[in-house]
Amino acid sequence: MKNFAIRKAKINAVGVVGLVENMPGGNAQRPGDIVKSYSGKTIEVLNTDAEGRLVLADALTFTEKKFKPQLMVDLATLTGAIIVSLGSEYAGLFSNDDKLSKQIFDAGVKVDEKVWRLPLHKNYDKLMDSKTADMQNINYVGGAGSTTAAQFLQRFIINKTPWAHLDIAGMAFSKYGGALNPSGATGYGVRLLNKFVEDNYE
Repeated sequence: MKNFAIRKAKINAVGVVGLVENMPGGNAQRPGDIVKSYSGKTIEVLNTDAEGRLVLADALTFTEKKFKPQLMVDLATLTGAIIVSLGSEYAGLFSNDDKLSKQIFDAGVKVDEKVWRLPLHKNYDKLMDSKTADMQNINYVGGAGSTTAAQFLQRFIINKTPWAHLDIAGMAFSKYGGALNPSGATGYGVRLLNKFVEDNYE
């Protein structure tokens, strides 16, 4: 957002960040709890370490309802599974819209912040079905961890807004550094989103 402001990008953009305190306590979330999301959908918590997706789900629904955007792109260090799949060379890209997906992919190639598209499909939904809530917060069968996490998030895109999810768990930090940054936090996604907007929406 700061980058857009500095260069006076000719777009209307909104940045939404879900901020919560993740602390132990007497009222902490427990396995088996059922929580109600901002969308009204209920979620059975099977893994309390999969809490980030609960926050992100509410942020997506809030953004869609409050701002009625033309499109939405989220970035999250969401799953360790994406590191198993893609390492630290590509971010995982999941999208409900082919045009948006291609725009992000092309922008990533141009600025060397690469993405690789992975599938979303209704058949993954059954892996998160719950007998006591609308869904579970994890895939209880195992496998396809990053895909099922993205599939979970897609359930909170209520109005079918074009949406892309970038799982940047393997890209957010670098052990070795590179030509543009030392080791540590990479700022991954800043150049990618800037180029994506510049090429397609200005």
